[in-house]
Amino acid sequence: MAASAFWLVRLRNLFAVVMLSGVYSLFAAALYLVMDAVDVAFTEAAVGAGISTVLMLSTLALTSRTEKSHNKLSVMPLLLVFITGGVLVYGTFDMPRYGDINAPIHQHVANHYIEKSAAEVGPPNIVTSILASYRGFDTLGETAVVFTAAIGVLAILGRVKGQGMSTSRVAYRRKEDVEEENKEDDKAVSDKKETTS
Repeated sequence: MAASAFWLVRLRNLFAVVMLSGVYSLFAAALYLVMDAVDVAFTEAAVGAGISTVLMLSTLALTSRTEKSHNKLSVMPLLLVFITGGVLVYGTFDMPRYGDINAPIHQHVANHYIEKSAAEVGPPNIVTSILASYRGFDTLGETAVVFTAAIGVLAILGRVKGQGMSTSRVAYRRKEDVEEENKEDDKAVSDKKETTS
């Protein structure tokens, strides 16, 4: 994962960056799977490696494949990244050890879920029983948020009123219109120069 993250920062070919970010998400999903967080692994594989990669490739189709190079080195953003990273690493020193059964998170409702979820809810998977029963309203709220986001995306990508074409075709047409307007502006400037001289 560290190697793929390093190359993500170094690459300038945006297509390679998109593909490598999908690989990074698959590595993260494999890590979650090793940590027995199967539900999170499925989500990471579906959203991180699947949908996000498709959306980034779709965006890449509308832009250039290479990043514009910047000759000037900006020190302030780099300093800000190092400060933020240092604060985050410092914060991890106060975290309980991984797998510690005496960690505060394990002293509340976790024992109740582990001991009684099979009898009270039924599914053998504790995560499923938590999401479907104990935190059912929370899951319903998350589903409503995702549904609202999907409606928003459909509204953005929907058909433009009165034109009968999708926004992607409108975007291509607008790009062509902009190029045509630029040519007309250049011609007007050259005509004006000829008349003044």
